[in-house]
Amino acid sequence: MARWEPDSRGRLARAAFALYSERGFENTTVAEIANRAGVTERTFFRHFADKREVLFGGAEQMQDALVRAVAGAPASAPPLEAVAAGLDAAGSLLPDSSVARQRQSVIAANPELRERELIKLASLSNALAGALRRRGLDEPTASLTAEVGMAVFKVAYERWIDERNARDFSALVRESLGELQSVTAVSSGLPQRAPEDSNL
Repeated sequence: MARWEPDSRGRLARAAFALYSERGFENTTVAEIANRAGVTERTFFRHFADKREVLFGGAEQMQDALVRAVAGAPASAPPLEAVAAGLDAAGSLLPDSSVARQRQSVIAANPELRERELIKLASLSNALAGALRRRGLDEPTASLTAEVGMAVFKVAYERWIDERNARDFSALVRESLGELQSVTAVSSGLPQRAPEDSNL
């Protein structure tokens, strides 16, 4: 008789993260994940295509939330304000910070998973650039703004999963954006280099 437990997806994710941390991603099987979660392998495959998807599932929902929030920002909002709205929306779909910290540790230990994470972030950046273009930004401004936005996302995420952190992701996004704006304000105030005299 098949075993059944409520919140099977959550149980599977917690079991997988625990096993990945204990044994390593490569040495963990789907059967072991299902067994620890108290469900069948068939139940595992109802929720996840493979054991990597436990770590990367939800990426499409995050991307959709980001794009919708950028599109829904007021037309008068500056590009970085629209980006901040998108990052807030994406951040609302992140798991608990302790789970995210465990996930990041597993990914950092595996080159294949690190590559997959970079692909996911590149996809988010491309989607963000597309949303900014639809708001009227030209190229390369849209792509540059999207890359800046993803840099803010990564800095805020690293701060958020720090064990010493007590602030929510949205606050860290705003803080990182503020730091970025301070840096660019200082940079724009630097004296410009005089053009070289071609006759010298």
